[in-house]
Amino acid sequence: MKKIYCILFLLLTVYSCEKENQVENEISKIDVNLVVERFDRAVSDASPKDLDQLKKAFPFMFSKHIPDSIFIARMTDTLQNELLEEVNKKFDDFSAIEAEITGLFKHLKYYDITFSEPRVITLTNNVTYRDKVIVTDTILLIPLDNYLGQEHEYYANIPRYITQNMEPSQIVSNISSDYAKRYIFQSQKKTLLDDMIYFGKQLYFKDKMIPFKTDEEKIGYTQSQFEFAKNNEGEIWTNFIENEYLYSTDTTLPGRFIADAPFSKFYLQLDRESPGRLGQYIGWQIVKAYMNNNDVSFLDMMKKDAVEIFNKSNYKPPK
Repeated sequence: MKKIYCILFLLLTVYSCEKENQVENEISKIDVNLVVERFDRAVSDASPKDLDQLKKAFPFMFSKHIPDSIFIARMTDTLQNELLEEVNKKFDDFSAIEAEITGLFKHLKYYDITFSEPRVITLTNNVTYRDKVIVTDTILLIPLDNYLGQEHEYYANIPRYITQNMEPSQIVSNISSDYAKRYIFQSQKKTLLDDMIYFGKQLYFKDKMIPFKTDEEKIGYTQSQFEFAKNNEGEIWTNFIENEYLYSTDTTLPGRFIADAPFSKFYLQLDRESPGRLGQYIGWQIVKAYMNNNDVSFLDMMKKDAVEIFNKSNYKPPK
């Protein structure tokens, strides 16, 4: 009987892989019209006399409530020009990232026939790292000064757990996160489980939209951080259950297990060894289990209630 189960499992695995390969083959044939507009480079190459021309080419980048003198001052500011120079050096060749964005758009088009490519515009934004990317219906803005590399001198006063993801490799992952928010529906976000499933959906969205990225890149962990989460999944889950965290509305829990942080806060000796956002990681595994155990499309799953997903997931962490 044990041999029969093993054979069935192998057959299901092979069938699943073949199906995924077929889907990826179909996606690769989808046409995407992507043109990356380098506003950062246009500003770098311009002088104050070119301001009117810039405003005509990129009208949405200039507020009517800000006088031209402010923009002219910025164009002649030494620090702004140094920032533009650093961006130009780092992103002289944007082709690899452009290919990843194209891959994301192909997947979006496959799963959502209403999706149409936005204008993709790169810029600088004074290292406002909380705004990693800006997505609207028609425009995708990518502030490249947020991705100069974790060791860059401009990031010296930013916490390490944040700068570790200020890398070019995180651009398409962050874009995917913002698009995921457009497809996720949850009636509430009151409990820790609500937050866990919300971010679990977001990470599963990345599984579908950017399968060419590693799991570490999707969640923004280093390899050692990801290994910690994977190797301690059972203990993390046991801690959540024993402390009755899942359905708790304690407002401190998201800060301990969901939000960006240098480590997760179990208030145990192992805290300093742990990465932050372990609640997101567990939520991801629950959503994966739900999708493996239920016949539902992933876009339909994005609209399901957190409790329903958890109850029907049959989630069991590895021992």
